[in-house]
Amino acid sequence: MSWTSPFQYDFMLTALGVAALVGAVCAVFSCFLVLKGWSLLGDAIAHAVLPGVVLAYVAGVPLALGAFASGLLCAVGTGFIKANSRVKEDTVMGVVFTGLFAFGLVLFTKIESDQHLNHILFGSLLGLPKSQVIQTVVIGSLTLLATLILRHDLLLFCFDPGHARSIGLNPKVLNYVMLVLLALTIVASLQAVGVILVVAMLVTPGCVGFLMTDRFPRMMGWAVGSAVFAGTFGTYVSFFLNASTGACIVLTQSATFLLALILGPKRGLLAGWRARRLGVTVPVGSAGV
Repeated sequence: MSWTSPFQYDFMLTALGVAALVGAVCAVFSCFLVLKGWSLLGDAIAHAVLPGVVLAYVAGVPLALGAFASGLLCAVGTGFIKANSRVKEDTVMGVVFTGLFAFGLVLFTKIESDQHLNHILFGSLLGLPKSQVIQTVVIGSLTLLATLILRHDLLLFCFDPGHARSIGLNPKVLNYVMLVLLALTIVASLQAVGVILVVAMLVTPGCVGFLMTDRFPRMMGWAVGSAVFAGTFGTYVSFFLNASTGACIVLTQSATFLLALILGPKRGLLAGWRARRLGVTVPVGSAGV
């Protein structure tokens, strides 16, 4: 088996293309997610989509529709409980997403279907039917386009909601816009890497960009570059290892994060060590605009 063998199969070419697209979509939104401190919320919504997927299958509607509805329910439910109780937000998210995820597991075990649980939990990038490929491409492209169009407003909202309000923006509206985009990003990635691994797709690229630069446009560039590389390389390697494609993608992302953590010129461990030797204070705040 030669190194060009994967490129001889149509399903591999499709998987490589979808992996690159999903990586780019997740990476762009990951930058806002990291800066806003919503990583746990992404984890919560990613797990909470499972009951929506199962119910959508039973109702005979697109799985993406059920996943989107379930994800929004988690986000809105978390906000409602936080606003009407004294429980901290991270605690609320932990309770809500574990409850919904457990509900989804119960539904799946009780409802007869021809879909194996692993395909929902871990994705099936190499076995996506044409309809799901089209669905992923459409949702992913629209989500990416919307995020790029709104990037300046979202960036200001992440940094300083008070200033956003003073120039005429509505932070509450932007909050719900980010929640909708987060849910759509998860839906676009669900078929590729599954419920469990999508969290890494949403968080790791933004962390890589944050470690590599202190300017937001460059942060986004680093995030997208690392995510697209991880998506394509992980897919390529999984062909030879006969391993889970989603897991290989996430492992590649983890490796890029470790490299950025060590070698990052702005916030890497070596940069911090050199700065301490020279007696220089290294800024650790958010990336600049």
